[in-house]
Amino acid sequence: MSNPLLDTSSLPRFADITPDHVLPALEQLIAAQRSKLDELLDSTPDPDFDSLVAPLEDMEHELSRVWSPVSHLQGVLGSREWRDAYNAALPILTEYGTEISQNARLQKAYARVDNGLPADVSESRRSAVAHALRDFRLAGVDLPDADKARFKEIMQSLAATQADFDHNIQDASDAWSLHIDDASELDGLPAQALARAEADAAKQERGGWLLTLDYPTYHAVMTHAENRGLRESLYHAWVTRASDESATTQWDNSANIEAILALRHEAAALVGFDNYAGYSLATKMAETSDEVVGFLRELASHSREAAKKELHELRDFAGMAIEPWDMSFYMEKLKQEKFSISNEELRQYFPAATVVGGLFNLASKLYGVTLERDESVITWHDDARYYAVQNSDGEAIGGFYSDLFARSGKRTGAWVDDCINRKNLNGRATLPVGYLVCNFSPPDENGRSLLTHDDVVTVFHEFGHMLHHLLTRIDYPSIAGINGVPWDAVELPSQFMENFAWSFDVLERCSQHADTGEPLPRALFDKLENSRHTGAALAMMRQIELGLFDIRLHTEYEPGVELAALEILHEVREEASLIRHPEYNRLPHSFSHIFAGGYAAGYYSYKWAEVLAADAYAAFQEAGIFDSETAGRFRREILEVGGSRDFMQAYIEFRGRKPDIDALLRQSGILSS
Repeated sequence: MSNPLLDTSSLPRFADITPDHVLPALEQLIAAQRSKLDELLDSTPDPDFDSLVAPLEDMEHELSRVWSPVSHLQGVLGSREWRDAYNAALPILTEYGTEISQNARLQKAYARVDNGLPADVSESRRSAVAHALRDFRLAGVDLPDADKARFKEIMQSLAATQADFDHNIQDASDAWSLHIDDASELDGLPAQALARAEADAAKQERGGWLLTLDYPTYHAVMTHAENRGLRESLYHAWVTRASDESATTQWDNSANIEAILALRHEAAALVGFDNYAGYSLATKMAETSDEVVGFLRELASHSREAAKKELHELRDFAGMAIEPWDMSFYMEKLKQEKFSISNEELRQYFPAATVVGGLFNLASKLYGVTLERDESVITWHDDARYYAVQNSDGEAIGGFYSDLFARSGKRTGAWVDDCINRKNLNGRATLPVGYLVCNFSPPDENGRSLLTHDDVVTVFHEFGHMLHHLLTRIDYPSIAGINGVPWDAVELPSQFMENFAWSFDVLERCSQHADTGEPLPRALFDKLENSRHTGAALAMMRQIELGLFDIRLHTEYEPGVELAALEILHEVREEASLIRHPEYNRLPHSFSHIFAGGYAAGYYSYKWAEVLAADAYAAFQEAGIFDSETAGRFRREILEVGGSRDFMQAYIEFRGRKPDIDALLRQSGILSS
């Protein structure tokens, strides 16, 4: 076991693994697994679940454990070596994954297992086999050899191109900066943002302030900078990242967009779908693109008039026409005017450490779990932490790493990913471990990072995903935790958790004024709550715009039609957007959710799952938000079951009925209670 990546006996050995370990580890493991699979198929002419499926689940679990730290480190470290190792490994991993999915002998063996399952077989075993058979079909297991080979080529090209898309965004963001000499140009910026900009300039041995294109800086400027020209400059840089309209076109994603769409379309056609949307929806709750479009347009029909009123009010307040770089600024000013509340005032009550501690207390109150930092676990960066998680009886159930602060080279955004999936096969149990990553403002010279309330909502959201990963009771990795859950239901636990960030009883325990140590006062919370619906309908229309763009793009894409993405975006904005966007806006070029992440023909999932989440939280409001019976039922029917059962049936078991779209409209202030 000289290669530390191959040591899966415990947590990843972050102090030992290097980029040089990646290819040798994968090549050795994949070669061993190929031999093991051949031996398995040769030696089990009459396979059952234990003789075939369990060993395959074991193999997939081991490969996932080896790959997980590689995928993670290339996203959180500003290291060219880790990125190169990741990119070199992707074709090998993708080829092997497609090879497994296209293995006709293996598919036939799974079919025999499926036919032989006893009537009283557990729901999780039946689901694990059904998911595998579906994936065989979606990988083209029955295609002629030439088409199989082409499908495999497409998957490899897609993996590489999507990774390049994401890396271009990161490189374009890291390359941009704006140096400011005159302090008056930065009027309105919070002290935390100014201090960071001054420190960034000092790192380059310059005076003044250096603004970068990470999200905390961008958000601070767009929300607080009095200088309209400065806001427009940051906006222009943000919406032209990695595009033909950027100051430098070195990282232009235009060709990548065309390639990704063409490859997806071809892959879908090979396995019998009219378009990639159909292929994508084969693993989701929604069945057709028409259903998705209808759902989004129904939401729009309820939200449009309210959004128009909000925009009219904002224009009246600003006393001028509103451009995109004015929206956040005047929305913040309007909140201050109407509700006497500001993000900066709230920020003083939300030190990151206090918020995290309060969030852990909430998890304990709802689900009886305890989370404690384990300082003995080595991480990849000084900002990263590891937490051990136990059930109410003191039994270890898993753990997770957190990495909360922005830094150069780190992928933007916030996300949760698996480090280790839960597994319990043949008497060998493995507990789930995850990664929770955010990009909040780094700690100041006093070691404090103060969060906005939006940041608080974000960390609650991501922690909802983490609970979904950790609380699973399913023993088969392919359907444990988030795995196997329909993509348009994956966001339910995360968006459900966001609601608690709007509860005074919760926020009181998550807050501590940076200077006085006092918790958030009720009077200030009331102002926050009263301001909650400010711009909510406009935000709803924005998400509908993105969802419609995504589903239409993957439904209507035609090979060979250049810039189809921009044309469809223009049509969608004519339908759903109330804001005029400048011609240089290149949203698709940095839309990593659909071009580099898992949301292709699935971005609607945020709104789909938000309906579920709002309706689920309403059950807690009806019973009391800390009601143990309701929390226990949510844990049992939603968080624990993974992909082991039909998700709508699981939801009905929790709620007693199907979800109600009106719950989201009421929560957004679009419908009255």
